[in-house]
Amino acid sequence: MSELLKCVEIEPAGDATATVIWLHGLGASGNDFEPIVPELQLPAGLDVRFVFPHAPQIPVTVNGGMVMPAWYDILAMDIDRKVDEAGVLASADAVDALIEREIQRGIPAERIVIAGFSQGGAVAYQAALRYPQQLAGLLTLSTYMAMLVTPSTANASLPVLVCHGSQDPMVPEVLGRRAVDTLTSLGYQPEYLTYPMEHMVCLEQIRDIGQWLSKVLSD
Repeated sequence: MSELLKCVEIEPAGDATATVIWLHGLGASGNDFEPIVPELQLPAGLDVRFVFPHAPQIPVTVNGGMVMPAWYDILAMDIDRKVDEAGVLASADAVDALIEREIQRGIPAERIVIAGFSQGGAVAYQAALRYPQQLAGLLTLSTYMAMLVTPSTANASLPVLVCHGSQDPMVPEVLGRRAVDTLTSLGYQPEYLTYPMEHMVCLEQIRDIGQWLSKVLSD
């Protein structure tokens, strides 16, 4: 992934002073979360650029090798499945490149939030926790920690919000809680919010995310 990922970008009313890089789930696209930006109800004057990258098209083993947008291959459907670690790391490297582009565009690393839903959330964990400069925060939705991460010193106290649906049939909530336990064991203090929903997002959650983003990006 030497080339930058193609992205949907939503610019704020004023000049951007912060960025959220938000990764979609398996089989989706960067357009997936674009409609929620106004629903976040971010305060006027908090000029946040939203970057929604498109995952590359790759064959996915559990779907019979069908080519679809995916951040890494899914090799099996069981909870403690074998993970395509090379794929996770390659996608995390691609997120690093997007962070670097934001820094070049004048957004300091500490004003950048990494977010991800489902498969995108697994990559977000990897990319944000290991990133060598301090970031603003990490937001993970309906996801899991695919592989252990050695956190960077710079992000040892990164603000983390983990959201999960209590009725999720795709990524059982136990995996969200397991990620929170892992974060806690690494010295983080993650906020954990759960909602009576399946593998999706809901309006209450979007409002909560908006409040959290306002908090971690407030000057």
